[in-house]
Amino acid sequence: MKKRSPLTLKQLLLLVVLLLSFTILTLFLFTYKKDEKRFINITSRLFTEEMTSNTLNMHYTIAFPSEFGICEYKPILPGYHAENTLKGQVALENTLASLRGIRTDKLESSDAWLCKLLTRYLENCLKLGSFHYYSEPLSPSSGMQSQLPILFAEYTFRSRRDVEDYLALLNQTDEYFASLLRYEQEKAAAGLLMPASSLKSVREQCDTIVTIFSLQAGTHFLQTTFRERLELLYNANLLTAEDAQKYIDTNERLLKTVVLPAYTALGDGLLLLEDESVPLTGLAAAPHGKEYYEALLISETGSYRPVSEIQELLTAKFTEEFEALRSLLSEHPEIAQRYGKDEPVSFPYSDVTQMLTDLQGRMKGNFPLIPGDNCAVSVKAVSESLTDYCAPAFYLTTPLDDTTRNVIYINESKTPEGLELYTTLAHEGYPGHLYQNTYHNRKSLSDGARPARELLWYGGYLEGWALYVEFMSYDYASALLQESNQGQDALLVQTEKHNRGLQLCLYSLLDIMIHYEDASFSQIAKVLESFGISDSASAKAVYTYIAREPCNYLKYYLGYLEILSLREEAQALWGDDYSDYRFHCFYLDNGPADFLSLSELLTEVSVP
Repeated sequence: MKKRSPLTLKQLLLLVVLLLSFTILTLFLFTYKKDEKRFINITSRLFTEEMTSNTLNMHYTIAFPSEFGICEYKPILPGYHAENTLKGQVALENTLASLRGIRTDKLESSDAWLCKLLTRYLENCLKLGSFHYYSEPLSPSSGMQSQLPILFAEYTFRSRRDVEDYLALLNQTDEYFASLLRYEQEKAAAGLLMPASSLKSVREQCDTIVTIFSLQAGTHFLQTTFRERLELLYNANLLTAEDAQKYIDTNERLLKTVVLPAYTALGDGLLLLEDESVPLTGLAAAPHGKEYYEALLISETGSYRPVSEIQELLTAKFTEEFEALRSLLSEHPEIAQRYGKDEPVSFPYSDVTQMLTDLQGRMKGNFPLIPGDNCAVSVKAVSESLTDYCAPAFYLTTPLDDTTRNVIYINESKTPEGLELYTTLAHEGYPGHLYQNTYHNRKSLSDGARPARELLWYGGYLEGWALYVEFMSYDYASALLQESNQGQDALLVQTEKHNRGLQLCLYSLLDIMIHYEDASFSQIAKVLESFGISDSASAKAVYTYIAREPCNYLKYYLGYLEILSLREEAQALWGDDYSDYRFHCFYLDNGPADFLSLSELLTEVSVP
């Protein structure tokens, strides 16, 4: 047998180099895009967990769950459970810890942006979650007792599975309301109960939203809208007549044996909690109420400014609007006379379709086009049985993957007319919510954005934009009136614009006074009186609404002011390269987002 000769020094060195190369290659393959993979795993898991834990939310977020990897799920209408709240806080902390461990410089730019937004968003969610019993899911103005049936009524049926999911959720209404009543009982024990007047308002809604009389007559909106939606599936040959009748029978049974008793039990439970000694106050009157308000401000508006700075911003804008109005009325006595008589503008259009067409024409050139095919829009009247619970007009956002069914709903019992309808359609339609939502959804899909992006909600970003373009539509209206040789009416539109701004700005300042400075009704009444609102009932209505809905006016008006501030930053940074079109592209392409992050991004992308 031939003996193998020993390795030479040259061969040994070559072997060492090969071993080192293999080790380095193995480490490289193991660590290659490690942060990217971790981030994808975190966001994918978070999105799937959020969607499968709340079927109602999932249905309004994505139309076809299987296209997002969600093939199996159980229909769930999640209620309140104290232990789940604690588990949720722990899960939030764990997710944040994972996100903070990601090196964003190793991520794609879009993922780094999402990581930044998600981290800030969850940090504030964690802060809000530490204030147990401060939120109010049964608010008289916007509580789930009135919102849930509207969400049920607008639940789109695209398939048989949607119908079955809907009925399964309807069957959980009693458990859901029972959990909210339990939450109110725990709030009472913690000394944070709603005043008797608010509880009474909610109880009255429980007595009227679903009644045995409407159900027996077959006229309740959860009966009529259900049949209408089934008819669409039947006409598309997705259901047989027998299937449709079976579903109708099930819906009838659940409404009478589950939903109606659920409302009755909730109303009876709230009656037992009523305590006339509990006053209607702002959040500042509660222990740690000011701290909660600060966190709520960030959550609702997306603004990270301290309260004192927000007050300065609002005060400066109020002065600006007041001076603009005073100057306009001083220069045009004929307008001042009409303004004093509250004489309405004679608007050229009365038809909704005409108004939407005009708005779309006037926004061209200043806003990016919606990707893909033309966006089909229809205008529908709200069902008569829903009119008492709906706004004068609203746009219900479409899911990420289905922007083909864009509908603006008009509440004919509260329909605004003329100028007010025109500006309302700008707010809800073009260039407002409908345009913004459709643009975002289509661009997100075409860009391959992470679905977890849809978990982030920024009221100030969304409502601030709708108010921003609403104010813009007053200028559109003025131009339209000038073209129609209605110069006086065109000027009167500008007075309406300033008056609207003054009112929203004032109510935003009152929100801070009530919820951060603990202002009483008498103090608020004096402020309102100084602005010409001397009627006690009107003052009481303003105080009551703001006390019940903290940050609601700020969500709109502060969001609007943050957009103006961001636009000023862009003008300063871009100089001669600035245009409204470029700014609108920046805003729409990088949202929804909080305003602090948008400001930071604007500076980053503007650096040469």
